[in-house]
Amino acid sequence: MEASSPTPPDPSAPATPFSAVIRTASHEQHTEAENSSFMSDLLGGRLGVDAYRRYTEQLWFVYRALEDAPGPLSDDPVAGPFVRPELARTAALERDLAHLGGPSWRTGLEPLAATSAYADRVAACARDWPGGFVAHHYTRYLGDLSGGQIIRGTAEKTWGFARKGDGVRFYVFEDIANPAAFKREYRALLDALPVDDLEKQRVVDECKRAFRLNSAVFRELGEQFPLSA
Repeated sequence: MEASSPTPPDPSAPATPFSAVIRTASHEQHTEAENSSFMSDLLGGRLGVDAYRRYTEQLWFVYRALEDAPGPLSDDPVAGPFVRPELARTAALERDLAHLGGPSWRTGLEPLAATSAYADRVAACARDWPGGFVAHHYTRYLGDLSGGQIIRGTAEKTWGFARKGDGVRFYVFEDIANPAAFKREYRALLDALPVDDLEKQRVVDECKRAFRLNSAVFRELGEQFPLSA
């Protein structure tokens, strides 16, 4: 009996939405970042508030690179739809850092080497490559709206910050009334990204790179804040 021939793909079948493609393709890198020893220890309440402050400082450098992008980016057909003022986090980070470190929190503040590499890559994409900017935008802001809320809850419980108050304002999106609806709208923007398949693959690759850069920051933070034996 002859083996049946494989069924040819149906050209009329709907393509997988790009938001699903990018999420699935970057799952391994995303999981690695989430399961870093530093983040596991932070979420487990096993680190002091100084580790949380140092982590928040690193976020400040990355978000400055994301949000200090040149003005013309908002008019770009690829990146422009993602430049949403209600997502901006820099001011909230600065309020948190003032709460954590006092009015002179900027004094002597330096990024980790891994943070510098991360922020430099974000800035380069914001300057030269709209698709790359979208990749970094996606990995940061959708993560903040989702898993970031777990960090907020841990910080409030472990270090006594007021609920959604100073110290955790970075995780509070006051201008987004319905985060679930916002995330659906965001994924629809990804699905409608006006680029060809080759460029979409480049965006996927940059998304993976973004998670690896983030993991490098966690590794360096883990070296600064190892748990006592």
